[in-house]
Amino acid sequence: MGDYSKALEFYEKDLKIMEKALSPNHPNLAESYNNIGSAYYDKGDHSKALEFFEKAFKIREKALPQNHPDLAQSYNNIGLVYKNMGDYSKALEFYEKAHQIFEKALPPNHPALATSYSNIGG
Repeated sequence: MGDYSKALEFYEKDLKIMEKALSPNHPNLAESYNNIGSAYYDKGDHSKALEFFEKAFKIREKALPQNHPDLAQSYNNIGLVYKNMGDYSKALEFYEKAHQIFEKALPPNHPALATSYSNIGG
């Protein structure tokens, strides 16, 4: 609906509960950070989006297997922010990391793999 401030308000309430209820490296906590990062991204605040996407990534990197699709999602999100900030070489670096995971973790006809090719190409 475009009300990013309201979305952030609820995502931050979610985060406070998650921080109290879960261990610091729980994947659900990473999802909370990811949601906040997405809201900041949609709002156009790329530096804040990057901050929260990186927090999500750090948790996922510790908590998940190295070929988990959620880890690839984090790489994609970080790549997307760098692309929109005009740092195309950095974006490509993260898109390629995501793609390597998707190639190992997903079937060859999975839509996320197609999106990954598009990200690298675009």
